[in-house]
Amino acid sequence: MLKKLLITSVTGLLLTIGIKPSIAGTLVENVARSGFLTVGTSMNAVPYSYINADEQLDGFSIDIIKLIHKQLEEELDRDIVLDFVPVSTPQEALRKMITGEIDIACNGVFTWERDKYVDYTLRYTISGIRLLFPKGKIPTDTSFANTKIGIPPQTFVSNAIKLAHPNATFVEVATFEDGATALKEGKIDALAGDTMMLDGLRQQINSEGFEQYPPFSENPYARFGVGCIVPQNNSTFLNIANFTIAKMMEGYLINDPEMTTLVNKWVGENGVVSIVSPEAIKSFFENTINNHEQIPFTK
Repeated sequence: MLKKLLITSVTGLLLTIGIKPSIAGTLVENVARSGFLTVGTSMNAVPYSYINADEQLDGFSIDIIKLIHKQLEEELDRDIVLDFVPVSTPQEALRKMITGEIDIACNGVFTWERDKYVDYTLRYTISGIRLLFPKGKIPTDTSFANTKIGIPPQTFVSNAIKLAHPNATFVEVATFEDGATALKEGKIDALAGDTMMLDGLRQQINSEGFEQYPPFSENPYARFGVGCIVPQNNSTFLNIANFTIAKMMEGYLINDPEMTTLVNKWVGENGVVSIVSPEAIKSFFENTINNHEQIPFTK
C-alpha cells in the first residue's frame, strides 16, 4: 500500500509540473529492443566525468559505465550503443530518470529522499565533504563567521556545512561549475563540495593556489560512497550494474592488471586525484565485497 501511494504521489507531482512518466517495459527489455543505453552525466566533474584534453568524455564514472555496458552486452548477446546526455545537477539527473529520458547516471550520493524515486547501485569509490579556499585564505577563526561559503545544489553538502558553521554566510550556487566561477572571481570565500571534485577543480584552476579545509590529516565534515542511480523496480539491470562494480572491486583486490590500472588511474597515490589512500580504497572495497559475495574473478 505504501509503495502504491508513493508511486501515485510521484506521478501526480510529475503531471502537475507537466512531465509524463515513462512506463513501457523494464529497462533491460527496452535496451534489448532499442540497442541504446542512455547515460546522464556531468561534463565537468573531474575526476568522475569530464571532457579531457583530447575532447573525449573521460573519468572514473565513465570507466564504470563502460564496464557496465560491456557486461550488459554480454548478458543480452548484442551490441549496445552508449548515448551520453549532459546533466548539470543531481536534481536534473533525478528528473530525467523519473521521466525516462536517461537509464543510468553516476557520480551519485545516496540520500533517503532521492531513494524514494530511484534505486542506487553499489558505490564504486569513497569521498567526503570539505571546503576549498584560496591558498593562505583560510580564516584563523574557523567558526567561519561571516565567511561566504558557496553551497552547490546537494542537500547532504548543505546540511553538513550549515551544521558545522551556522554563523557563516551561505551563498547558493545553481551548479558546481557556477560555484567554481564564483570562487575564481572572488564572489565567495570558499566552495563546499565533494572532496574529490574539489581537488579536481583545484587542478583545473591553479594546482598551487587552493587548499581544502579541514586538512586531510583530519576527518571531513562527512564521508560517503559514490555510485550510480537507476530507475526503480528494474532489478535485472540493477543486478547487472552491481555485479559489474563488485567484479571491478574484486579484480582490484586480487591485483588484476586491468582493474588495478583502472582504479589507480583515477584515485590513489598516482591517480588524477591522489588524496584517497590505497589503504582506504582497499578497505572500502573489502567491506563492500564482504557485505555481498566474493566473486571468483575471471575475464
